[in-house]
Amino acid sequence: MLPRGLTAALIAAAAQRGLAYFGASLDARQSSEEPFSPPYYPAPNGGWVSTWAEAYEKAHSVVSNLTLAEKVNLTTGTGIFMGPCAGQTGSVPRLGIPSLCLHDSPLGVRNTDHNTAFPAGITVGATFDKSLMYERGVGLGEEARGKGVNVLLGPSVGPMGRKPRGGRNWEGFGFDPVLQGVGAAQTIKGMQSTGAIACIKHLIGNEQEMHRMSSVVTQGYSSNIDDRTLHEFYLWPFAEGVRAEVGSVMIAYNDVNKSACSQNSKLINGILKDELGFQGFVVTDWLAHLGGVSSALAGLDMDMPGDGPIPLLGNSYWGYELSRSILNGTVPVDRLNDMVTRILAAWFKMGQDQDYPLPNFSSNTEDERGLLYPGALFSPVGIVNQYVDVQADHDITARVIARDAITLLKNEGDLLPLRVNDSLKVFGTDAGPDPQGLNSCTDKGCNRGVLTMGWGSGTSKLPYLITPQEAIANITPTAEFYITDSFPSSIEANDEDIAIVFINSDSGENYITVDGNPGDRTASGLHAWHNGDGLVKAAAERFSQVVVVIHTVGPIILEEWVDLDPVKAVLVAHLPGQEAGYSLTDVLFGDYSPSGHLPYTIPREEANYPSSVGLLQQPFGQIQDYYTEGIYIDYRHFLKENITPRYPFGHGLSYTTFEFSEPTVSVVTPLDSAYPPSRSAKGSAPTYPTTIPPASEAAWPASFDRIWRYIYPYLDNPQADAAVANSTNKYAYPDGYTTEPKPPPRAGGAEGGNPALWDVAFSIQVTVTNTGKRPGRAVAQLYVELPESIGLDTPSRQLRQFEKTGILEAGASETLMLGITRKDVSVWDVMVQDWKTVVGGEGVKVYIGESVVDLKVECEVGGRCSIL
Repeated sequence: MLPRGLTAALIAAAAQRGLAYFGASLDARQSSEEPFSPPYYPAPNGGWVSTWAEAYEKAHSVVSNLTLAEKVNLTTGTGIFMGPCAGQTGSVPRLGIPSLCLHDSPLGVRNTDHNTAFPAGITVGATFDKSLMYERGVGLGEEARGKGVNVLLGPSVGPMGRKPRGGRNWEGFGFDPVLQGVGAAQTIKGMQSTGAIACIKHLIGNEQEMHRMSSVVTQGYSSNIDDRTLHEFYLWPFAEGVRAEVGSVMIAYNDVNKSACSQNSKLINGILKDELGFQGFVVTDWLAHLGGVSSALAGLDMDMPGDGPIPLLGNSYWGYELSRSILNGTVPVDRLNDMVTRILAAWFKMGQDQDYPLPNFSSNTEDERGLLYPGALFSPVGIVNQYVDVQADHDITARVIARDAITLLKNEGDLLPLRVNDSLKVFGTDAGPDPQGLNSCTDKGCNRGVLTMGWGSGTSKLPYLITPQEAIANITPTAEFYITDSFPSSIEANDEDIAIVFINSDSGENYITVDGNPGDRTASGLHAWHNGDGLVKAAAERFSQVVVVIHTVGPIILEEWVDLDPVKAVLVAHLPGQEAGYSLTDVLFGDYSPSGHLPYTIPREEANYPSSVGLLQQPFGQIQDYYTEGIYIDYRHFLKENITPRYPFGHGLSYTTFEFSEPTVSVVTPLDSAYPPSRSAKGSAPTYPTTIPPASEAAWPASFDRIWRYIYPYLDNPQADAAVANSTNKYAYPDGYTTEPKPPPRAGGAEGGNPALWDVAFSIQVTVTNTGKRPGRAVAQLYVELPESIGLDTPSRQLRQFEKTGILEAGASETLMLGITRKDVSVWDVMVQDWKTVVGGEGVKVYIGESVVDLKVECEVGGRCSIL
């Protein structure tokens, strides 16, 4: 771990590599030892992208007729527990605009009933199947819509897996920016095809759970990320999400380069809204709002759940305070108008003005009747749960994803698949149900029974659960079950017996601690929980044939037993959701060949990772987390340091074998220049009068029935607040604040950035043939190696594309097409502030294989391909 102050030599080396903190050039402050997030003002207005024109036109028409209080009402949460959802905005009843319901989670509608508990994001990533990513997104969107959720808080692509022990890595799709980006884009497209608004999260650098939040007594850690690393790794999936026209982006809890994400003007105004051309609205994570005027000027559009520094007091940084800031001239009227326009544009773009359901559930109680505003001291009572069944046939999708994600790591002697008449003895509580009952732990804050998901806000209730025990018993009634994590001493085994041992590793969000793990895997490390390693070793002492099934949130150390002779087969079933049982037996008994691949690397020991990615704790002061390893995360690091992992990124065996043949590479769009063509000019954005509205627009309505602790936009004495504008006591604006728009960033031009970045530069074609005896599916993983002539240090291989075949019968073939874009063969030039490639693609190499090290094909761009 590097000390807080980097040495001058390291800083100089960092500058040579392009490791500037958040800037267009290396000025004195940016090249100093301390991270710095430069100011970027004003907030760019939305509405200049043609595909959003109709939505913005409708929004403009409405916003032009809103009062000050109505505008503020749509930007501000009504307070924690002040409605059925995790958070809700105020409404505009006279114009038919309801409170917008924002609710978790990325794998299903949280804390409700008759919903589907889909496999977690890490499981979806392991499928390497774009169509399943999209199909799951459709299911999530349909269920959100059916429950009346306007904004479903997902997908998650931050954290990115920088810290293998990080608590919420499992909510994302893997430890690679392209895998995360494809998963996010497909999920967003699927969700928003139903009319639900997706919310990609958490921007950015929320890589560990401990010490993430700032409060009245603490300060969240600062993720200190250099400009190149930010663009090439952590920002990559967010750019893909914006390009997929995501409606909202959630800001992270932590600081980035010593500026809180919720008021980081460079991050929100400069990178997200200007460079990436984001057209939707930016929302805080829950209780991540730290300042009123500062966050509004920095580009924040909505706060959730609305509370100020101490929840449940009825205080807010916005609400009535934002009304006051508009009346006294501190926050420009134009900024408020853009905030509301962005929110309503997303609402209109998804068609939520057309018969979109209101919330018909309560996340606060399972009872039919309950408090309408549980956070209030006195609340009216009404029907809060209508028990609407939104599951449809989504169980089919859930089972297919969980099945196609199962990753076979080892299969000596082809022990798998099992036969129905095999003599099986099953061990481990992870094979069975929670003895205390289904959904007995709030937000899955325990590890009992089969691990279906991690814990925290990224969960949902299980409508039912098919356990491995139940599924195996249904297939082979002679199987014996020992649902215990202590190996029974009385067990005797003969040569025909097969032991199936179930183990797991869990993690989650920081507000719950499970078995000494405060979200992050502190106590457990990267080892199996509940004596899992010991259980496997005990089984290996008695049985000559052992199969290990692992449910895990991420990388897990296997070294104590994986090389033991009796351990013939190991498979990772990830986090399967409600279909944990039959998805597994589909593979165990050979109805389907395993086709999942690891979305991360499994190391031999935790010391294989760079020390900079360890969890950080300190008793006092703000934690400074320096991303000194740059883009060398997961397999990139292992390749650079020539470390042989236990199982590499992308690894996954099958019951059959595949051959890759007839590769060809062709130029589609020539790379005639090192940088993309000049961006097009911005289109026009909606405009409004900039005069401060009459103070009366923020006055309490006559005979208004207030709910105590509910957050309102109204002021007791708006005339007095408006008079402050004429006083000499002026607001101290942030350094660098201006209302003069910045020149459009050269790397921008459309949603996601310059559209030329996604021009397909090269197309690679390869034929995949099933050369085995069983049906199966193959994944073609495409990795790029950039030449030294690009001028920067780059990984020897970077995943840039993947495709999965359909089910190939023995002897059958399928030809796959994989496109490489300009961005795929570019690096971020911190001095020019644009993406740079090699002209003509000269020297670029492309590899296709079944993992990052199991390469089958090599192609030189502009040259020939060869079989390896």
